[in-house]
Amino acid sequence: MQLDLFADIEPTLSEKDELIALRKELAESNYKYYVLNAPTLSDYDFDQKMRRLQDLEAKHPELFDSSSPTQHVGSDLHKQNGFKQVRHQYPMLSLANTYSREEVEAWYKRAVQALGTQPEIVCELKYDGLSIALWYEQGELTHAVTRGDGQVGDDVLANVKTIRTIPWHVDNAPAHFEIRGEILLPWGNFERLNKEREAQEEPLFANPRNAASGTLKLQDARIVAARGLDAYLYYLLGEDLPTDTHFGNLTAARDWGFKVSEAVRVCHSIEEVMAYIAYWDTERKNLPVATDGVVLKINSLAEQEQLGYTAKTPRWAIAYKFQAERQLTRLHKITYQVGRTGVVTPVANLDPVQLSGTTVSRATLHNADFMEQLGIYEGAMVWVEKGGEIIPKIVAVDEGQRIKDEGRRTKDKGQQEDNYPLSIIHYPFPSSCPECGTTLVRDPEQAAWRCPNEGSCAPQIKGKIEHFVARKAMNIDGLGEEIINLLYNQDLLHNIADIYTLTLQDIASQERLGEKSAQNILAGIAASKQVPFARVLFALGIRYVGETTAKKLAKAFPSIDALMAACKEELMTVEDVGEQVAESVRAYFANEDNLQIIERLRTAGLRLEEKIEQYTPHSTILQGQSIVISGSFANHSRDELKQMVEDNGGKNVGSVSAKTSFILAGDNMGPQKLEKAQKLGIKIISEEEFMEMLSESHR
Repeated sequence: MQLDLFADIEPTLSEKDELIALRKELAESNYKYYVLNAPTLSDYDFDQKMRRLQDLEAKHPELFDSSSPTQHVGSDLHKQNGFKQVRHQYPMLSLANTYSREEVEAWYKRAVQALGTQPEIVCELKYDGLSIALWYEQGELTHAVTRGDGQVGDDVLANVKTIRTIPWHVDNAPAHFEIRGEILLPWGNFERLNKEREAQEEPLFANPRNAASGTLKLQDARIVAARGLDAYLYYLLGEDLPTDTHFGNLTAARDWGFKVSEAVRVCHSIEEVMAYIAYWDTERKNLPVATDGVVLKINSLAEQEQLGYTAKTPRWAIAYKFQAERQLTRLHKITYQVGRTGVVTPVANLDPVQLSGTTVSRATLHNADFMEQLGIYEGAMVWVEKGGEIIPKIVAVDEGQRIKDEGRRTKDKGQQEDNYPLSIIHYPFPSSCPECGTTLVRDPEQAAWRCPNEGSCAPQIKGKIEHFVARKAMNIDGLGEEIINLLYNQDLLHNIADIYTLTLQDIASQERLGEKSAQNILAGIAASKQVPFARVLFALGIRYVGETTAKKLAKAFPSIDALMAACKEELMTVEDVGEQVAESVRAYFANEDNLQIIERLRTAGLRLEEKIEQYTPHSTILQGQSIVISGSFANHSRDELKQMVEDNGGKNVGSVSAKTSFILAGDNMGPQKLEKAQKLGIKIISEEEFMEMLSESHR
């Protein structure tokens, strides 16, 4: 069953008014999708509205407007993003798309008729990422240009160079060529990134495409590198191409070192094309990256030229898009969760339903605005999709069911048809905290409601402690969620400073714990006193201060006292620290309870300051070198060794490749990394050899 996308348009609305309204809506949607990375329409809904607009414009040619969304591709250009804008060597058009196999057949028949022969069709997966054009001159990567508006794009070369699957140099290739592809964030990295953002109570990325787009437009290439983008290349352009077929050129590009999908196939009939579509409609769910369809291209470059282009699409290609799997189910209850910074998140508890091979029974409702926009209520029949095949989300309330439920309001109680409410209750967001009863507050510029009772609201207290002990913060092994909950319930933990007053008896007396476990936890607590100041600052859990921001603040203010004394304007001089972050830092240190906790941490012996020279590169001995650290080490933690690499001009990378300079290996080095290093002939050095190397730079 499909929802009628235009059910809300009044029958009396003129086609002219509808046309104008659709142009405005789609233009706004393009801006939010391409520039803000905050889509408001699903791909399917957008495409259906675009199709409706095309039909209306064809019916009313007197209303032609060259600025209509039907006449140009969506633009990701933004004047304030800081990137140099360059003109494309070849216009970067979008593809005509369809959800109908019949329309694919019609496209093929038009091509056969225009060419007078049956062309070969190259079938490729349609990756759901950000389009990029890579320019190579004399074998060197010189530009990496986003789609932009199709004519002009942003040059994001520095960020693209952090993607390990994109070569900086290629051999045996034409002197000048361009290769196009898609920048992607693999599912694993997407889930990791959203978990990190969720822990910081930052807005989650809706899907990997938005995460990839947002990442590629960041100003700090180091953050881009850490997120783990990938790329698939799919089209070669230039005056001196190796072959006269699209498939032949992709094969050559793969030989030059570009990542070209192994799923590319040459089909010789429409039957083969349909078999390819049917296969990948199911198999795509097993891929490590997001795909949303199949792209079909005429193989012969001469035939491509013969078919030509429309104003915004090539006639020799079409995209068949898979429909997101969607199921109708009952929302039987709305519950509310409180995070460590007090944000209250509504959760839909659903009658279990199967989606993409898994059972879905819960989905986030995000915030009060989202609930209001959809008209959510308990007992509603709702449409549920898996966003990008992974994250379940409610996309609509079934309007037909809403009308039925509305009708029940006039019935007597004895005529009730089932166990759901007689009247629809459009639940207003709760005015008080579901955990502690404190009146909720809302920032006028934020969609979230928060509980301000930081010191006495149990989920906030336990959440702050869990964040404090996490691996990337204080790294206190053994003190996990379950034990924190036990200690909290025993009145032994009320805030993060209480961790440093725990005794052997406090821990060993807890259920399922003994003296050995208690000793291990106490050892982890003692070791945490050596954690560098930047990580302590991150561990404090200041709202909006993530791991990277904490490092930058610690570099600018190398002690907790200097940071506490900094005014808003001084804080905002730090890279990536805007007004929101600065105000949050000031608010944290204005809280007397927080100041008392910091003094207790100081007394416990935590590192609340660093020497300024720690942040100054010790040497340039590792300048230009890419180093992999693998295994466990006797004298230093991996984080400490990574810091040494950066302090001496080197770059930390996570995987072994031909570009790896050497591997710093400890005990239990990963066997796959060892095998690959031996195969590539990459040097492996020990911790002792590494320290000696750094020592030589100071002699």
